[in-house]
Amino acid sequence: MTTATQASGWSDPRDEIEVGVLMANGRLAPRHFATRAEAEAWAVDGEQVVEYNRICACDV
Repeated sequence: MTTATQASGWSDPRDEIEVGVLMANGRLAPRHFATRAEAEAWAVDGEQVVEYNRICACDV
């Protein structure tokens, strides 16, 4: 990482992973989670905690 990159605070958006809950109906829960543990505590039976990149919409 160059000094200019550090100063701008730029980070590769492909590395920005979000945590969500895939509900039983196949849709993502309409909220954001700060951590995987928070998502796991919120999810109920039949729902799955997922990690994804919102920018490129690819599963991790």
